[in-house]
Amino acid sequence: MASTNKIAYLLELLVQGVAAHDRENPGHHTWGIGMAYFDIERLGLEEGEAILPGIVLQADGGTTGQFRILCDGDHDQDAAEEEEEEMVDAVASEEISEPVQAPASAPEIRPPL
Repeated sequence: MASTNKIAYLLELLVQGVAAHDRENPGHHTWGIGMAYFDIERLGLEEGEAILPGIVLQADGGTTGQFRILCDGDHDQDAAEEEEEEMVDAVASEEISEPVQAPASAPEIRPPL
């Protein structure tokens, strides 16, 4: 098992991560923390263990040294809606100025003497 200081530091980071996620996504319900299986074993924890009240630890095959917040919301759907909104805003439906016209006759260009 990892030292008490490491576990305390991990729990502090997990609480901060869950709080940040819940603040940014108020409609989502956080139910777990995803970590690489290697990290779970290294820390002496078990998959499925309740790491915080109402939040379980899951091995999700992610990158070692990082954790992910697992929730019931669809983050990809939110990103797709934002992307679609940006695309709609970028297309103009009306022309707001006169088109630029070329001069009637181009000036004559003479080679240097």
